[in-house]
Amino acid sequence: MGEISIKINIADRVYPLKINMEEEEVIRKATKLINDRIKEYQDVYAVRDKQDLLSMCALHYATAAINAEKNVVKENEHLADGLFKLDQLLTDFFSK
Repeated sequence: MGEISIKINIADRVYPLKINMEEEEVIRKATKLINDRIKEYQDVYAVRDKQDLLSMCALHYATAAINAEKNVVKENEHLADGLFKLDQLLTDFFSK
């Protein structure tokens, strides 16, 4: 698909972007998540400085990404272990 130009607003700043059409929904959803998180931090912590709010938001999403990555690694290890055990069972079965 082709490129399109969109404008997104994060923390009261407008950013023009050129993106692939199929990315638009994800980018708009991410923009909404960021702005919602900023609003939440603004309400809970009474912080008004946008830079501080953006930093807190970046920390939140970076932490979430790291935790998700750890979970994927654990799941992959569990899956690999299960596949190894299954392979052993099949090898034992067919070698009889």
